[in-house]
Order: sequence, then C-alpha cells, then structure tokens
Amino acid sequence: MKSFDEFLEACWTGYAAKGLKRKSGRLVPNCVPVSETAAWTRREGKNPEGGLNREGIRSYRAEHPGSKLQTAVTTPPSKLKAGSKAAKRRKSFCARMGGMAGAMKDENGKPTRKALALRKWNCN
Repeated sequence: MKSFDEFLEACWTGYAAKGLKRKSGRLVPNCVPVSETAAWTRREGKNPEGGLNREGIRSYRAEHPGSKLQTAVTTPPSKLKAGSKAAKRRKSFCARMGGMAGAMKDENGKPTRKALALRKWNCN
C-alpha cells in the first residue's frame, strides 16, 4: 500500500496532486495543472468590478512577504470620518492612481482596469 506522500509524488511534471479521487475503484491522486503565475496576475485573483479579490490579495502577499496590501476602501467618502486612516488611504490611492498615465476606456469602449479601480475606490 502506498503512503499518501507517494500518491502526491505520482503526478506528471507541471502538475500537482490536489487530494485523491476514486477511479475504477482505486484511489489515485487528483493531478491538476500548476499555474506558472500567481492568482493576482490572472483572472482568478481579479475582481470584475476593479481591484483584486481576496484570493488575489492572498497570492500577492504570499509572493511578496512583508507586503501590507489591503482590500479597497469602498466606503463612500461622505460616510468616512475626515482624517481617519481609511480616508487617508483612499485619498492617497486616488491621488496616485488618478495621476497615472493610461486611458479610461479601451478600444472597444469598455472601462479599463484603471477606471474600474478608481470607480471602486469612489475617486471622482
């Protein structure tokens, strides 16, 4: 009988075992492709409304130890207390991102990731 570790090593190059599955009455490793890039650079880590989702932030932190990346401040500015930490983060992000070069719409007329992020952070 093979040990669990031996099952995990049974996958091909470029694949990793993600648990076990039953195939023809036997337990075999469930081999899934290993992506070459982190989730924050792929669609899985991006929020369709702009910015990164939790998975994207988690993968960014794993790839960049010591980083302090946080989720967006989505609270409307009128609801934020003036001078609070969240208000300062929002104001700083809007100033930095708003000054970046780049179009707000792509060639198809859809908003770019920059435009989506600014909208999510309530930057006018």
